[in-house]
Amino acid sequence: MRNFYFLGITVLFFGCTGGLQKKDRAHEHHHVHEHEHQHNSGLPKTGAVVSANHQASKAGTTVMEEGGNAFDAAVATHFALAVVYPVAGNIGGGGFAVVHQADGSNRALDFREKSPAAYHQDIFLDKEGDVVPEKSLFSVHASGIPGSVEGMWQLHQVYGKLPWKRLLQTSIELADKGFILSESHAKRLNEYQEQFARLNGSDINYLQKAGGYWKEGDLLVQGDLAKLLREIADKGRDGFYRGENAEALIKFIQQQGGLMTQEDLNSYESVWRDVYAFDYKNWKILSMPLPSSGGLLMHQILRMSELKNVKLDGMERSDYVHLLAELERRAYADRTEHLGDPDFNDLDVNELVSNSYLKKRIADISWDHASSSEAILPGTLPYESLETTHYSIIDKEGNAVSITTTINAAYGSRIFVPTMGYVLNNQMDDFSAKPGVPNMFGLMGSEANAIAGGKRPLSSMSPTIVMEGDRVKCILGSPGGSTIITTVLQTILNVTVHEMNMDEAVKAPRFHHQWQPDKIVLEERALDADLIERLMEKGHTIDTVEILGNVNALLIDRLGNVTPGADPRADNAYSAFK
Repeated sequence: MRNFYFLGITVLFFGCTGGLQKKDRAHEHHHVHEHEHQHNSGLPKTGAVVSANHQASKAGTTVMEEGGNAFDAAVATHFALAVVYPVAGNIGGGGFAVVHQADGSNRALDFREKSPAAYHQDIFLDKEGDVVPEKSLFSVHASGIPGSVEGMWQLHQVYGKLPWKRLLQTSIELADKGFILSESHAKRLNEYQEQFARLNGSDINYLQKAGGYWKEGDLLVQGDLAKLLREIADKGRDGFYRGENAEALIKFIQQQGGLMTQEDLNSYESVWRDVYAFDYKNWKILSMPLPSSGGLLMHQILRMSELKNVKLDGMERSDYVHLLAELERRAYADRTEHLGDPDFNDLDVNELVSNSYLKKRIADISWDHASSSEAILPGTLPYESLETTHYSIIDKEGNAVSITTTINAAYGSRIFVPTMGYVLNNQMDDFSAKPGVPNMFGLMGSEANAIAGGKRPLSSMSPTIVMEGDRVKCILGSPGGSTIITTVLQTILNVTVHEMNMDEAVKAPRFHHQWQPDKIVLEERALDADLIERLMEKGHTIDTVEILGNVNALLIDRLGNVTPGADPRADNAYSAFK
């Protein structure tokens, strides 16, 4: 057993027989109890899960102890997060998975939410053609058709080893018997109590505490959710998309004027897609294809950096930030104009990463001064959401999975499905409600990401696996809305080009530029008077935020040692080792 505390973050390591312990930093003793086995070169010495909650990570490692693989662990972790991390973990949302099998094959699973069939481009506009405030955020109209249960079902059907019902056992127990709230969890629940009550009424008590506020040490029991999880355990995907839950969901939405139907639920399918794979120097990057913009934008930025013919590892810091900001600016501009659901868009993404195209994009980059993003509408500072969640998993056979899932905002739409114990997503805000009008993350959109029935909204979620030859080097992803892509990109550069260990890579200060608003956003931890002065001399506008992202990552060295990324930006990032 080995425990570390990093600025309030607990990182938990599990040997095969290891239990869960926490110690004060002053009394911490570092030692390792791992299950050793005859090791083949390139394979990890241990299975590992890193997620946003220690109980969810333990759910994953436990099924690997019982003979399950990384994909079984992903299902167990996902449903446990739906119970113990309701701010982002979910069964009412959706996400993406990047899958690497031990035999070397790779696939991507798209279980992103879809808009109901009756939706159209103007659904969030009033009679004057203006966007209706908060309709795409805090109403039943904000919810897309949930994809999480279907996605986990598909992952298990194709790759799972253990019985489906076993994989939901821990989540059912956690919901039925309850779990103890941490100080941060209680604080987050209390932050939204008034909005929960306003949007749901006094007769809905899910996540609400009658007559008071939650406090550290309280037991959170979710009986309705436990009942639904049992249905899903017994009936698979039909336990969610048909039967009692489907009836309750559709009745509730339609009573409030929503357009989702039972046929929408019946027809929802997750989609297996080709991984977005590209080479960067000595590494192969495996990430999500569209409707995730992550893989493509990282490819653009890294390829443009190569075409600039510079060594990123030897640059003065202000030049490094300046260059990446300029490259990010151009990539996000392309995102705004061109990207959307590939099932509704005939874009040839190869054109956006061709040398001839990218050389034109970087031709006007100057080392002396910043470019000027052509203003469409005044943007707003990117809303930094940690209400997406990511988990990274590897097993001892070398199977790996990188999964990012979301309900969009904190607690999604903050509207609960009565008697079912879960929150509706507000993923429809990721569409372009009206070209040129930014969404909650400050991201612009065009016709390519306009709303249409059955369409998936463009996403920034970027679950990624980095390969070195035929072995997994790193598994990573992050929450953070529009900042996910730059967070994942900078972490990749840290472990590859800059040769940092995993701890250094995730702790390193981050920065972000997304074209509009036209500014470099620096983390407060990155504030350096000389750096800011040099960037402002080049003409950059500087803004600050407390944090950018919260990476959950695993690094596997050539000897098979597995180490987690302990991101100090959140107090609830946990990892567990089997």
